[in-house]
Amino acid sequence: MSTPEKQEDDTAVVGTVTAAFGAKNRERLIARYFAQQAPGPCAASEAWTHVYRLLMWTDQTTGLAHCYESDKCQPGKPWYARSLAFHDWLSTALHVLPARLAHHMDWLFLRATEDLAAQALGRVARTEQATREQRLPYQGRGFPRPGEDPELVAMIQDTLQDHLASPPPAALWQTLVQQIRQYLMLENKRKNLVGEGFEDVLAAIVRRTCAQAAPDVAARRPLQDIPGFNPPKKNEKPNKVDLAIVRPGMRTLVTAKWSVRADREKQFAADFGDYVQAESDGKPFEYVFVTNEFDPARLMRACDKLATNAPMFTHVVHINTAALKATYRGSKESSMMRVLELIDTGRLISLERWLNLLQTN
Repeated sequence: MSTPEKQEDDTAVVGTVTAAFGAKNRERLIARYFAQQAPGPCAASEAWTHVYRLLMWTDQTTGLAHCYESDKCQPGKPWYARSLAFHDWLSTALHVLPARLAHHMDWLFLRATEDLAAQALGRVARTEQATREQRLPYQGRGFPRPGEDPELVAMIQDTLQDHLASPPPAALWQTLVQQIRQYLMLENKRKNLVGEGFEDVLAAIVRRTCAQAAPDVAARRPLQDIPGFNPPKKNEKPNKVDLAIVRPGMRTLVTAKWSVRADREKQFAADFGDYVQAESDGKPFEYVFVTNEFDPARLMRACDKLATNAPMFTHVVHINTAALKATYRGSKESSMMRVLELIDTGRLISLERWLNLLQTN
C-alpha cells in the first residue's frame, strides 16, 4: 500500500470546493484517500492505520504524535514520557522513522487545508478590484492595508535582523503575516475536522470492511430515520446518531468521540435514555462507544457505566488497544493497570475486534 507521503496531482476538482472543512468536501477527500491509498475492501486489521493516517496529528509544542492534552504532555511531565512511548509505538507500527512520522499522518487536515488555500486565492482574485475601489477615496492618507500587523513584523525583524542580507519588501512581510495568521487559524479548524471527520472516517471504514454484513451505514443520521425508532415529540430537537449501522436483525447506534470531556460523558447517558424512549419495535439495539481517548479514568468510566444494572455500552472500542498498552507500559498507576485489565478481559476492545464482530454477529 502506498503512503500519504507520496506526491499527488489530483487538483482538478479543487475549484468546485465551497467549504474546505465541510461535510461534502470531507466525503470527497476520504473517498479520494481510499481510492489512492487502499482501493478495494478494507481489512479489519488495517482499519486503525487508516484512522491514524487520516486524522492523527503532531502536537505543535512537543513535536510528537498527539495522544493527550497538550498542556499535560510538556517535557518533564509524566505524559511527555508516555507521548514519547506512543510516538515510538506508532512509528514502529507504521514502519517509518520517528522523525518522519508526521509525513505519514494528518492526511485529511492537510488536504482540506490545500483546498482552503485555493479558496482564499479565489476570493482575493474576486475582491481585489472591489477593494481598490473601496479604498480609492482614502488614497494617500496612510490607511492600514488589510492584514497588516506591524507588531508581528517588528518581532520577526528584531529576531532575524542579524541574519538578513537586506530588508525584505513590505509586500513580502504582509504575505508572511497572512501565512502565519492562516496557520494559527487552521489549528482551530482542526477541532471540527476531528469531531465530525472521525464519524465520517469510521463510516467509510465500516462500509469498506463490512459491506455485506452491514449494508446500511450513515454518519449523523437522525434517530427517526433508523428503523424502529419514533420521531421526536413536537417541539423537541431531532436527535442525530454519530454513526448508525443497520444490519439484518440488529441496529447499532454509535457515539464516536476522538477524545472525551466531562460534558460528553454526561451526554452519553442522556442520549441512551433518548434512544430507549424512542425505540418502537420492542427489539434490542446495540449502543457502542468508539474513541481514541488515552485518559485511563475516562476509559474506565465508559467501561463501567451501567444502565438498569447492565453495562450501558454494548462495546467500548479504542482505535488500537495495543497503543494503550505501549503508552501505559511500566506505569504503576491503578487507573492504567485497571484499563489493561479491561483490555485483557475483553471489555475494552480494539477497532479491529469490533469490525470483526460486526461481520460475524
